[in-house]
Amino acid sequence: MESRVLNALGLKCPQPILKLAVMSPDMKPGEILEVLGDCPTFEKDARVWAERMKKVILSVKDEGAGKLRIQIQF
Repeated sequence: MESRVLNALGLKCPQPILKLAVMSPDMKPGEILEVLGDCPTFEKDARVWAERMKKVILSVKDEGAGKLRIQIQF
């Protein structure tokens, strides 16, 4: 599986999800997008977005210092 990375560190909500939404049409079925974020509502917003778009969140990893790495399968 191919994967891509979207670095949204330092962006405040809703910017990380807006960047995710802009990138999503370019993703192919089965591809994995790793999104890095540190906004306080990033995980919740990503879960809501994934549910609405019928995408699968594979993992949420705490990278320390308030940073998260969320893997979304398209």
